[in-house]
Amino acid sequence: MTYQPAMVPPRKSNTTRVVLTVVGVVLALCCVGGVVGGFAIYHAAREATGPAQATVDKFAGALVARDYPTAYGQLCGRVRDRVNQEDFVRQQAAQPALTGYQIVGVNVTNTNGRVRGSAQVRFTPQSGTTVTQAFVLVKEDGGWRVCE
Repeated sequence: MTYQPAMVPPRKSNTTRVVLTVVGVVLALCCVGGVVGGFAIYHAAREATGPAQATVDKFAGALVARDYPTAYGQLCGRVRDRVNQEDFVRQQAAQPALTGYQIVGVNVTNTNGRVRGSAQVRFTPQSGTTVTQAFVLVKEDGGWRVCE
């Protein structure tokens, strides 16, 4: 009698399952990395522009409230050297009254160690029209100042 081997079912390959698992893990890591990277970029941008925006907010808020001495205090030394507080108050008081403002944008740049910024503020005069004004910002004595 001859021996006949029993039928052994063919072994299924796990290659497809392994490839799909690896692709899934890689995609999950990419998604997590994208979220973490996006948060880090957002946080860094917010940290860079936050103090500059606070200065612009204080300056614009003081102009709307007609608190001109506070607004004058937010100006850089170069402007304060050119215009004394009394002249600044007189010039601003002659302007139409403002009813509100919105900070449209704040930008901070660092070029070869020279930090500068700019801001755009949309003011609403009593007439109801809006006026957008750009402000130059400089870092002075460790804080941001409106300059020009």
